[in-house]
Parts: sequence; C-alpha cells; structure tokens
Amino acid sequence: MSLYGLPGMPVRRRCSYLSVMTFKDRPVLGVIACNRTVETQSAQAVMTRYLVSALKYSDAAALLVPALPELMHAKEVAPRLDGILLTGTPSNLDPKRYGQIIDDAPGPFDPSRDEMTAHLIDAMLELGKPVFGICRGFQELNVAFGGTLRRDMAENPDLIPHHAPSQKTFAEYFEHIHPVELVEGGVLERAYKTESLDVVSVHYQGVDKLGAGLTVEATAPDGVIEAISANINGGLVLAVQWHPEWRASENPQSQTFFKLLGRALRREPLAT
Repeated sequence: MSLYGLPGMPVRRRCSYLSVMTFKDRPVLGVIACNRTVETQSAQAVMTRYLVSALKYSDAAALLVPALPELMHAKEVAPRLDGILLTGTPSNLDPKRYGQIIDDAPGPFDPSRDEMTAHLIDAMLELGKPVFGICRGFQELNVAFGGTLRRDMAENPDLIPHHAPSQKTFAEYFEHIHPVELVEGGVLERAYKTESLDVVSVHYQGVDKLGAGLTVEATAPDGVIEAISANINGGLVLAVQWHPEWRASENPQSQTFFKLLGRALRREPLAT
C-alpha cells in the first residue's frame, strides 16, 4: 500500500500528462547524453528540445544514456532499450575516430561521448534495434560505418553555406535554412511524399566519404549528403544532418521524422 497521502506523509502530485492519457506500454527510447560543464560542475546533459520532440511525436518514454564509458558499457543497457537517438551537440567528433591525425582540428571535443556512442551503435545494431541520429548523431553513424568527415561546411566557396556566419546569435543560427532533395524511393521520400524539404542547417562538419553499407537519403544543392539510412539485422538506421527537433511543434515535416522513429521503435511499417 502506498504511504503517500497518509497523515505526516508527503502528497504525491499527479503527472498532468499521464493523468489524461490511456496508460499503455510504450517503447523506451535511449537518448545519448553529452559531457557539459554547468557553472563549475561536470554534467550529463541533453538539450530539452530533443527530448520533447522525440517523446511527443514518437509517443515513447525515454532514458538518458550517460556518456561515461569508464563506468558502464553499452552492452549493459542496449537490451533494455527499444532504440536510441543520437542527438546534436556543440562538440565535434575527434578526427582520430575516422583515421585522421590533425593537431589543429576545431573543437570542442567530447571523447567520452565518442567512445560511448561508438559502442552503443554496435550494441544496438547487433540486436537489430533502431538507431536514429541528428546532426552530430548523423556524423557519428557515418563514422561508425567506416566513413569520414569534412570540416569546411561553413565557408567553402564551392559549397552553399551550411552554417550561419559565426557573428550571428544562437537563435539566428537556427534561422539558417536550405533545401534538400530526397532520393526517389528512399525511406524519407516515401514517408514525406515529396521531392524536397527546407531544413534547418547548423553544422560546420559533414560527410566526406560515405560509410560502407549506408544509403543516401537526401542531398543539399551542392551535392553534400544530408541524410542516410541502413537496415541492420532488421533494425532501421536513419539519420539527418539537419535539425528536425528545432520548433518541431510548428513544423509538421519535422514531426514526421519523429513519427518515423516511433514506428521504428514499434517495428511497424514506415510508410502508410
């Protein structure tokens, strides 16, 4: 018997969301955390916008996966999750992860996330569970499949700008939009039922060499790969370089990405 509400015991408040929904067993999504500094303290962090968009539009519960590979292993948590989401973050992948030794590579870096995510991708794919990625997560998946990255996406004159000028504000970064063309017959083209999307682009790095076994799902006007997919042991890999989590409540196309995540978590057909 619960002790809540008895004399001298604390009163438990009802969760406003769960109190109005029909409770059901929902899939559990793992979301990778990053190592960040809050004031002077180290913290495991995920930007709330990723969680709100993923939980709301995929209709899933979530658990954060700490980027602490020295204290836990991905194979301990992978069997308990129905899928994972690799989020964006300000840090860059260390070039050593894709075989490049560069002394002046632009940071910041998060080596513990690099390590944890690499093992988490392997563990989830070994079990045939879905892995979705956004921005850095897209890059992590390309590298996990043996691909490489380029680091000149903002100012290369041969490319369209993939990041707003550095003097812009944070909010202005996410006003930077360009079109992408969806590959005919791909996962995204079948789901969106359109040939192109306008997407929020906030990245200095991008795909150079495509990872083995990955399928291109979308490209920018300059030919840069913007989305990838694969099917490994029955588990869907799907990742985008853009930011569908940004103000997803205002953008039905962004919501579609997370609805695909929800269907993948439930092993449902992706196209209706």
